Amino acid sequence: VQLQASGGGLAQAGGSLRLSCAASGSIFSISRMGWYRQAPGKQRELVATISNGGSTDYADAVKGRFTISRDNARNTVYLQMNVLKPEDTAVYYCRADKLPLAMGPVYWGRGTLVTVSS
Repeated sequence: VQLQASGGGLAQAGGSLRLSCAASGSIFSISRMGWYRQAPGKQRELVATISNGGSTDYADAVKGRFTISRDNARNTVYLQMNVLKPEDTAVYYCRADKLPLAMGPVYWGRGTLVTVSS
């Protein structure tokens, strides 16, 4: 599975960005997809995930500001980020989990940098 992320860049605080991640290759049995981020000097953390049925989960820090969505026909997951804050600055990584969850293969895309200026 290859994951191609795009959409990162520079935004001002209060602004918006939209990330996209397209999956290709051996995409059968991909179940959950999601976004994680890693800020300088910090560990990678969950941002949001979405199941192939549309169930979502968000980190508390982004609830109400970020929205994850998925287009199963295009094998693409999106992250709409609104009301950005400087603390959202990080490298954002797309992830895909194959069944069975917690035991199946996990795939990571190359990160895309999001920088939020104050």
